[in-house]
Amino acid sequence: MPETHHEGAEDVLRRHGDRLAAVLSGSGETRTYAELDERSTRLARHFDRAGLAPGDHVAVLLRNQLEYVDVIWASLRAGLYLTPINWHLGPDEAGYIVEDCGATALVTAADMAEVVDGWSQHLRRLDIRLSVGAGIDGFADFEEALSASDPTPREGEREGQLMLYSSGTTGRPKGILPPLPRSPFGQAKGGITPVARGLYGMDASSVYLSPAPMYHAAPLGWTIAAHRLGATVVIMERFDGAEALDAIERHRVTHAQFVPTHFVRMLRLPEEVRSRADLSSLQKVIHAAAPCPVPVKQQMIDWVGPIVDEYYGGSEGFGFCNITAHEWLEHPGSVGRSMLGAVHIVGEDGTDVGPGETGQVWFEAAGRFEYHNDPAKTRRATDPRGWATYGDIGHVDDDGYLHLTDRASNMIISGGVNIYPQEAENVLTVHPDVHDVAVLGVPDPEMGERVKAFVVAVNAPDDPDRLAAELIEHCRDELAHYKCPRELVFVDELPRLESGKLLKRRLLEEIEVAT
Repeated sequence: MPETHHEGAEDVLRRHGDRLAAVLSGSGETRTYAELDERSTRLARHFDRAGLAPGDHVAVLLRNQLEYVDVIWASLRAGLYLTPINWHLGPDEAGYIVEDCGATALVTAADMAEVVDGWSQHLRRLDIRLSVGAGIDGFADFEEALSASDPTPREGEREGQLMLYSSGTTGRPKGILPPLPRSPFGQAKGGITPVARGLYGMDASSVYLSPAPMYHAAPLGWTIAAHRLGATVVIMERFDGAEALDAIERHRVTHAQFVPTHFVRMLRLPEEVRSRADLSSLQKVIHAAAPCPVPVKQQMIDWVGPIVDEYYGGSEGFGFCNITAHEWLEHPGSVGRSMLGAVHIVGEDGTDVGPGETGQVWFEAAGRFEYHNDPAKTRRATDPRGWATYGDIGHVDDDGYLHLTDRASNMIISGGVNIYPQEAENVLTVHPDVHDVAVLGVPDPEMGERVKAFVVAVNAPDDPDRLAAELIEHCRDELAHYKCPRELVFVDELPRLESGKLLKRRLLEEIEVAT
């Protein structure tokens, strides 16, 4: 969901003083609210001196480090759009985002020099170039810029906004450009903050664990929401299952947000590691971003208790569903009921279908959004009735709970039959010999496409052919045969974002090169 803001945000940074705003779980480095207020004010004044005005754009290319929160709050209090960039991207991919969003300021770090050095054609607009640490030609030192700037509170601050980019799993990332709030800093309403507070019980006493990269919408948005509530954010530099359990115990984490990939990695830790972890401080375990296989979620609830809640939405912000653990136990596999815009399941003829019937998921959009520089994609995601879609396929049960099948763009058409690869992926994921799996449609001269699985094994198989046959048979035990892979190959790794999303385009490119 795009971040719009809760009243009192300005006061939150100042009134909490020496209270801990953020801590890195690995290094232990900390940032108090007073420090965050001063540093973000200094950086906002640096933006002012360079001529940036409300509505201008700042890009940030940093790993999970405390300077990230400085940049977030400087941009928000200066009325700027902030665009986070995935640091896994190559120079051309990352440079495209800097240029496409129209950034006039970029904050990065010395360890990103190899990426930034390949951007010469993308840096023409930049008035501000800051680097945490030396080592990038043409970039000023971040700390020196802050030291030279005035920490006096700025007058007339107004709200900024996030401009997020899609993950680009099937093509070029697309920017989502929400309207800039017309509110003084700290006085706009809506966004993630009331969700965090109202649905999940977060407040100033909460400790929120953010285990994923800050360039993703959820970690970024929920970190902002936690700060608006005066909570402490524990940021993991990189995810590790055992270290996540240690961080929960050490910092007495009350709220943690994961993706299903995190669940799988924690569940596969040795039993002695899981059993000795003190997770008693947890009040809510929240997950989203990717489909969670039913057995995986059931195991998480069995482990930590019925505190595993799930939401479904997107950065576009037009639809939002939520489901508690107790509801999920009655409706396994559901992502909940719509809480923002009525949900419609639309068949191929464009009309609503009934409960239990599969179709494309549309929401009655509550707000306006557009894909930056891509009116065609905006048109495809909206319709004249004011509805909008994330592109997912699913159905609603008799009680109004939404169940997702897959994304429409992932659908395989084999012999004229529609096949959704998520079904086979969910079955294969829980097999004890499977570490990771992706199921795709590959060209077939007879069927048009055939179903093929790419598997990362837990251990390199002694007999790959035997294990491949066993996994295909395992899938056929659970699903109709036509939904299962006709062939299965083992790979060393799959190109995924840390949110768990498969970079389908990159995998297809790798397949093409290999063949």
